[in-house]
Amino acid sequence: MEEHIETMEDYKAELEASFRRISEGDILTATVISVSEQEAVLDLKYYAPGIIRAEDLSDDPDYSIMENLHPGDEIQATVIRLDDGEGNILLSKKEANQMLGWEKLKTAMDNETVLTVHIKETVNAGVIAYAEGLRGFIPASQLSLDYVEDPSEFVGKDLEVRVITADPHKEKLVLSAKSVLKERAEEERSHRISMLVPGTVVEGVVESLTNYGAFVNIGNGLTGLVHVSQICGRRIRKPSEVLKTGQTVRAKILNTNDNRISLSIRALEEAADTDASDSPQAKEYSSGESASTSLGALIAKLNLQ
Repeated sequence: MEEHIETMEDYKAELEASFRRISEGDILTATVISVSEQEAVLDLKYYAPGIIRAEDLSDDPDYSIMENLHPGDEIQATVIRLDDGEGNILLSKKEANQMLGWEKLKTAMDNETVLTVHIKETVNAGVIAYAEGLRGFIPASQLSLDYVEDPSEFVGKDLEVRVITADPHKEKLVLSAKSVLKERAEEERSHRISMLVPGTVVEGVVESLTNYGAFVNIGNGLTGLVHVSQICGRRIRKPSEVLKTGQTVRAKILNTNDNRISLSIRALEEAADTDASDSPQAKEYSSGESASTSLGALIAKLNLQ
């Protein structure tokens, strides 16, 4: 066998570790070597291993060192002591979260990134969830698209949220599920509108009346507008002359431009009139009608009393 000749390359990692300088306050990226109930041991690529005590991992009261941390995980932590008394470097992931977490959350806020959080508990007027290891508040008004009477119903659930306030100086983190739900609802509504075919006849209920038209609920969460000019064949000043709230009507879809549904009741009336005039009975009746009236017929119709 060919004898291996050691070179400087073989000691590269050891050399880099020997020249490396670590100071208190540094934020290091390290790999988890082992985990126990009390602490995690980290590979810092340094001559001394790193230690994070269980209580220094997260502010989240439900964080479990055995469930949430595993050998091979790569984490970031802050150096809080160069020697813990046993030759280990003592670190805190909790402190790193305070600095790096706020930076990540501010970036998430700027980019409108959607995060998934777990609701931990209720507080006055809202609930608490943790994002990037930091305590965040979701107001009751931001939990749903609908009014929330009892926020405790959300405890234990996962929610998709956006960051709407991330202030590290005031340690204020505010999250919103409502903005995500609103976007999802708009996407779903847009999809349903895209499935509508102009020319289709729909039935709906008049929801409200304005001076310029009537809003008609056509089902499936969609509402269309019948402009005042499309309500009937004769000229009217306002929709209430012909329609009333709660009335069921049939209308034709004119278009779905700009995600708005335009309807016409008049179009159906005009189509019905055209069909009636083209029917055989209508032709027979009109062809048999005399253009003049006899004197005897006029006298017969007179009421001489």
